[in-house]
Amino acid sequence: MTQAESNRQSGLLELHIAVLLFGGTALFSKLIPLGALDITLLRCLIAATALALLVKASKSRLRLDSSKDYFIAIGLGIVVSLHWVTYFASMQLSSVAIGMIAFFTYPVMTVLVEPFFTGSPIKKVDIISGLVVLTGVILLIPEANLGNDVTLGIAIGILSAIFFTVRNLLHKRYFSAYSGSKAMFYQTAVAVIFLAPWHTIELGQIEQNVWWMILLLGVVFTAAPHALFTAALRHLSAKTVSLVSCLQPFYGAMLALLFLGETLDLKTTIGGFLVVATSIFETQQSRKQPKVAPSKN
Repeated sequence: MTQAESNRQSGLLELHIAVLLFGGTALFSKLIPLGALDITLLRCLIAATALALLVKASKSRLRLDSSKDYFIAIGLGIVVSLHWVTYFASMQLSSVAIGMIAFFTYPVMTVLVEPFFTGSPIKKVDIISGLVVLTGVILLIPEANLGNDVTLGIAIGILSAIFFTVRNLLHKRYFSAYSGSKAMFYQTAVAVIFLAPWHTIELGQIEQNVWWMILLLGVVFTAAPHALFTAALRHLSAKTVSLVSCLQPFYGAMLALLFLGETLDLKTTIGGFLVVATSIFETQQSRKQPKVAPSKN
């Protein structure tokens, strides 16, 4: 086996572990008995600390290159915090699988919105993809009433996808020069400052076993997969990274089945298949040339 083949295999392993951990993040919406905002705040606090140590351990500096970049980091951090709060809220209202499927409308959102940033025309195939995803989401909805928790969870999951799409497009245009670890350190640190005034719990009231889960979420399921994801990018094309990343809803659904006992009915499975399959198709179409992929959840 050549060195290049060995690097590719190790990169694929790192990538699948990272995507598996990103999928596992969703479990904590059910495992941690706190509101979505409080989970996000504590997750970001732990993750920002771990990421700062990671950047320092790699002998990189934490400072950004220009004062303008700090303002960009603030904007990205606010959008990321809104994305994560709605991400967890969606799953708390519905289920891990449904929340992740609703969130995974973001790849199609990206190809529909990105032309407004680049000035390129929208392709007919992308409009068709959007209609297929819409069909998939409709199949997820139990009733057209936001008074239904599942329907509300789907709506909030789509809102989370909108925030994530905005964050990725802004990150790609203004902040992609920085490593994934450094970029996420600033975004999680800003999220802590932004969300802190809205928290609803006292830290002293959190039980020890809950703290262990928060620590697990912040370090193993946030900081670690971002580091693995960044490492995988060194040996794999952006197209490969993006396609494997589309396994995130599958991994999340399987983990929810194993650890939470959540199952999917046929209608939800078909809707999820339409959304994820279209995301894979659009990802493949939009990654003809290697380019840096955005950081994940």
